[in-house]
Amino acid sequence: MVIMRPLAVLRHDLPASLVVFLVAVPLSLGIALASGAPVAAGLVAAVVGGVVAGALGGSALQVSGPAAGLTVVMAETIQTFGWAVTCAITVAAGALQILLGLSRIARAALAISPAIVHGMLAGIGVTIVLGQLHVILGGKAQSSAVENIAELPGQIVAHHDSAALIGVLTITILLLWPKLPAAVRKVPGPLAAIAAATVVSVVAGMTLPRVELPGDLLDIHLVPQLPDGGWGGFALAVVTIALIASVESLLSAVAVDRLHTGPRANLNRELVGQGAANMLSGAVGGLPVTGVIVRSSTNVAAGAKTRVSAVLHGVWVLLFVVLLAGLIQSIPLAALAGLLVHVGAKLVNPGHMRTVLAHGDLPVYLLTLAGVVVFDLLTGVLAGIGLALVLMLRRTLWSGIHVEAEGDSRRVVVEGVLTFLSVPRLSKVLGAIPAGVPVRLELVVDYLDHAAFESLTTWQQAHERAGGTVDVDEVGHPWFGEGKAGRPTRSRLAASRAVPRWLAPWSEWQAVEGIPAQQTRRGATEFHRRAAPLLRDTLSGLADGQRPRTLFITCGDSRIVPNLITTSGPGDLFTIRNIGNLVPPGQADPSMNASIEYAVGVLGIEEIVVCGHSGCGAMAALADGPPPGPLAVWLRHAEPSAHRTGSATLDGAVPEREGDRLALHNVLQQLEHLREYPSVAAAEAAGKVQLTGMYFAVGTAQVYLFDGVERTFRPAGASVVVPGG
Repeated sequence: MVIMRPLAVLRHDLPASLVVFLVAVPLSLGIALASGAPVAAGLVAAVVGGVVAGALGGSALQVSGPAAGLTVVMAETIQTFGWAVTCAITVAAGALQILLGLSRIARAALAISPAIVHGMLAGIGVTIVLGQLHVILGGKAQSSAVENIAELPGQIVAHHDSAALIGVLTITILLLWPKLPAAVRKVPGPLAAIAAATVVSVVAGMTLPRVELPGDLLDIHLVPQLPDGGWGGFALAVVTIALIASVESLLSAVAVDRLHTGPRANLNRELVGQGAANMLSGAVGGLPVTGVIVRSSTNVAAGAKTRVSAVLHGVWVLLFVVLLAGLIQSIPLAALAGLLVHVGAKLVNPGHMRTVLAHGDLPVYLLTLAGVVVFDLLTGVLAGIGLALVLMLRRTLWSGIHVEAEGDSRRVVVEGVLTFLSVPRLSKVLGAIPAGVPVRLELVVDYLDHAAFESLTTWQQAHERAGGTVDVDEVGHPWFGEGKAGRPTRSRLAASRAVPRWLAPWSEWQAVEGIPAQQTRRGATEFHRRAAPLLRDTLSGLADGQRPRTLFITCGDSRIVPNLITTSGPGDLFTIRNIGNLVPPGQADPSMNASIEYAVGVLGIEEIVVCGHSGCGAMAALADGPPPGPLAVWLRHAEPSAHRTGSATLDGAVPEREGDRLALHNVLQQLEHLREYPSVAAAEAAGKVQLTGMYFAVGTAQVYLFDGVERTFRPAGASVVVPGG
């Protein structure tokens, strides 16, 4: 933990605390007004939130106090239970927060969709605006947002007194403040707006409703009172306030972490600190406390470095209330209403709407917003969670089902997750296929449940009884095949990992047997259906010429697939394949000579790889003596490899089989042959070409690269020094 020196605290935290204090006072008064609580309750919450949550919380730079996000809930709670019981609810909610923090589940709150949180805040903002507009227009806020909407037209056309002037003046100052010079903007906009509106109202002698405070703010009594009945509603209110306050505080803490580079927030400790603050705030007659992003971001922007700033801001609020209570009582309620309209409007953030729209979550956002405005906050949030779950299920369990006509036959492709939710659409699509036609059913599914299996089986049997044929082709794990064999796969975890079609050999995915021409034809068809659409853009860029960077010389063995073991694609490798991956010395082979000259001189390749492999038939023949004929003639180019001395090793170990040992020597010998080619020698000397030795162990699918310093082939991924490097 970093300990700040007193001088550093005075330099950074003291001025920051004063800025946050100036923002906090008018906001605390306005939130108390909007909640229907005693105005002093907002100031009490600001003091307790600053001192207690600031000292005990897990986020060093988060500033806590009464929050706009709880105004709707608090207004309903106060109207239902009265102020004394509401204070008891706040105490109980704080205790629940402490339990949640001690149980170390704080991060679970982050599982709530951002669309729900933003929709909740927007709904709160709309509700605040609808209520406080009545206060600005000289009327009184109604008990619900719907009633506020119904009464608003009459309020607008009614006679407006000085309250409307003060409210509009406050909003105007808040809107214009960010456009003023930086020197002026050092004074927080909310403070300037409230101060200006108050001065105008006093100088003009306006008779307006103003803030009322108790005669002695220091005379605090324990006000919580338990209800006489209705314990179910009491418990629901406790849980609601605890959850909303917790989520808002945790999200604010996460947001604050993004604003600075200091220590990250301990979310469980933050819940404990918030809970302790709420217990004390409720006990002494204050509103619930949460982490507030407006104050917290102001704290960071003002240069705060430690939690001392948050604590000091609470101290300044207390001193201000005690010493300048008369000044607070001069503030018109219409000015606070104007401030709240501005704050509420900012909660409806267009940026958030664009973000949730881009992610496809706008319906969740709008439903949550509407639920909060029309009903209440809890109903809106629950509705948003419900819709988010439905959308999640739809996206997770989505399956694409379509039919393609191929002459007189049909090709049915099913992709995604195939469960009981997809059975109605699956049955509709399959039911539209004419009886008696050949059908190719391609299942590219991640999961297939019992209901979908039964639906497919029933349709297949009915279609075949009607004279049709059904050829089932499963790409990936054989969900349907395993089910028909009487051993259904129950979960994704139990499913075998299937090699993609474009990597797997024919024998692993083709169900039919036939001559090689049939295998090739079916493989080409598979490429056309699945791989070609993915590669079309890449290949279109290569249509006018190739620009490979590597010349890859390897054996003609069918088990060696250069693009597979190098994770490369079209246009990457200029490949030469022959028996034994040989480079005839002295440019003895015209074909090899032409290929190398073209690769180095025309294509300008930057690397030449010679790749040998385990179990090489050519090396086994070289070791045992090849039979007379063309193979013996060709393997004469490999005789220098058989005469090499010393040990060729894999990561320091000598292979057991003689053919594998010879394969390693052969790679190194062919690299020496390459350096006899003038074009290669010149390019390597100029640093334009790098020569690399590679060995592929077929049985373990391990690629080895030659280390020129350690003189051994080391596993790919290890630090390798190439010959001449």
